[in-house]
Amino acid sequence: MGYFQVFLLLALIPGSTGLDNGLLRTPPMGWMAWERFRCDIDCRKDPTNCISEKLFRDMADRLSEDGWRELGYEYVMIDDCWMSMQRGSDGRLQPDPDRFPGGIANLARYIHDRGLKLGIYADMGSATCMGFPGTTLDKVELDAQTFASWGVDYLKFDGCHSNAIEQSIGYPLMSKALNWTGRPIAYSCSLPAYLGGLPPNVNYSYLGNICNLWRNYDDIEDSWASVKSILDWYSTNQDDLQPAAGPGHWNDPDMLIIGNFGLSLDQAQAQMALWAIMAAPLVMSNDLRTLSADARAILQNRVAIGINQDPRGIQGRRLLQELGHIEVYWRPLSHSANALVFLSLRQDMPYLYRNSLANLNFPAGSFEAYDVFSGKTLSGLTDHTIFTVSINPSGVVMWYVYPQQGVFRYV
Repeated sequence: MGYFQVFLLLALIPGSTGLDNGLLRTPPMGWMAWERFRCDIDCRKDPTNCISEKLFRDMADRLSEDGWRELGYEYVMIDDCWMSMQRGSDGRLQPDPDRFPGGIANLARYIHDRGLKLGIYADMGSATCMGFPGTTLDKVELDAQTFASWGVDYLKFDGCHSNAIEQSIGYPLMSKALNWTGRPIAYSCSLPAYLGGLPPNVNYSYLGNICNLWRNYDDIEDSWASVKSILDWYSTNQDDLQPAAGPGHWNDPDMLIIGNFGLSLDQAQAQMALWAIMAAPLVMSNDLRTLSADARAILQNRVAIGINQDPRGIQGRRLLQELGHIEVYWRPLSHSANALVFLSLRQDMPYLYRNSLANLNFPAGSFEAYDVFSGKTLSGLTDHTIFTVSINPSGVVMWYVYPQQGVFRYV
């Protein structure tokens, strides 16, 4: 049967395009190769950093031995450039034999033995973004079966080298093919990023039924300018994007670049705080083997992680853009708690920002505010109290705000 006939058959089966895996009730957490290691495939010149089974074993070791797994960082994700340049004689994708001599199934066992999960990359098109074999429509079911047979737990499905018609068929077809394997595999779709990211080109109600998460916008780069651009796009379009997120279906603003070369300490805190507010995947792309203590402290901040993983799964919003280049972000949480982020886009000096909770739409009452990065608690705060926070240039102050008679949940 041809793929167009398959697609028509799927359309006639009730519920046939629905993703039914029960996964990612909170945003995924883990590590991915791409932003830090790109498509480095020269293992003779760069054996430590090339895309190889050694790199992914090294990162699995770090996640399992350095306290990451216990905090929820559980996925080790392979991105582009893992494949051989040709499919096998059986038509299946195969890893590069020199860089992955043990094969993907063996790597999956290594990762699973450490209490972690394996993610892999494929592309809905004639080739991946870097020119390796793509998943054309006639190969969707075969590739899904292959990934399941290897023990893969997560698929990132890119969309280079395909057109809108192929994408409209291929993404739901892969969703169903993953269901058919019988193995729970989280499914990340890049479809919105290829359609402009917004309605009416993107139907997020439909997308939430076939994907666990999706890339909406540009790839992140290792710079504060890139972080700001992504944040501003999501905030400007939050009325369209925010309702699409929730348990099992998330917007993905791309990887955490904390611990690389492009962010200051304040900017690194800002990315962590804002990704937590946005209920974004916390997927690091850095070198866990050489990570600084400061970067580790930010990425392992239990309160920021707890806010990100809040079971209500409500994506936060930008509340205010002040004339002093200060922005305020808010996210409602479980147990009548809330998260606030005060972001400075200034470049000159620390800024003393004043406001009250009443002006931020909080109800009447008494509250406590825990500063996520300083560890200090502000008590005796009422809705009408005028508070002052000092925000460093391109930095944040992040609060976990809860009723005075409530319980602080993330210690």
